Amino acid sequence: MRRIFLVLAALFALGVLGLVGWGWSMSHPLPVSRGGAEAQARVAALEAAVNLPAWENTGAVSFHFGGRHTHLWDRKRELHRVAFGPNVVMHDLRTREGRAWLDGEELDGEARDAALDKAWALWCNDTFWLNPIAKLRDPGVEVGAVDLDDGTKGILVHYTSGGVTPGDQYLWLLGPDGLPVAWRMWVSIVPIPGIEASWEGWTDLSTGAKVSTAHALGPWPLELTDLKAAATLAELVDGPDPFAPILSARPQ
Repeated sequence: MRRIFLVLAALFALGVLGLVGWGWSMSHPLPVSRGGAEAQARVAALEAAVNLPAWENTGAVSFHFGGRHTHLWDRKRELHRVAFGPNVVMHDLRTREGRAWLDGEELDGEARDAALDKAWALWCNDTFWLNPIAKLRDPGVEVGAVDLDDGTKGILVHYTSGGVTPGDQYLWLLGPDGLPVAWRMWVSIVPIPGIEASWEGWTDLSTGAKVSTAHALGPWPLELTDLKAAATLAELVDGPDPFAPILSARPQ
């Protein structure tokens, strides 16, 4: 029995060392950046590459995130519906108030509040992966130009406020066509500093906006599927207003 225990302990230790070594190999130091006109010029070029004006005219979006969450986002009215597992939540992004259902039964009290908090966190995370470039000029965002040793041009973005995890930093790595090929992340929810995720599968929405639909974080893929967009929600979704259940309680 003691020998078995020692073997298992040794295997566990080797596994831990392997994970530590892998994490170390995937990490990158936070680079020094330069602010000013050069950084702003790179931001403007990146916004042009993804056709940011077309995104601003995109009034509604729906998509599946990582095969786990299904989103419908009315950007014009700032309303959001998300389905995850047996849960469906509709909420007002301005007030974070709304309604929630579990297996078709409406929730109330603490269960509803917890579902609304979860929906807000999913909206912050999943729509950020959909188009973070649209947030480069938000209040509290600092940008700087970075030049890597291999000649790659980059933009370091520091989100000093907002979202669920303020303080996060991302380094966009730009390709020759001006579109990002990857970013490196120094974020509170990921224990590996500077881990790199690819930005691939660039596609044009029906509105003309360009977004990335495929990423790889080491061995882990992340895909945005069934992506649809339109100038208005009525053009995206047939039938009655899907947000009717929460509109009556919305402040005018």
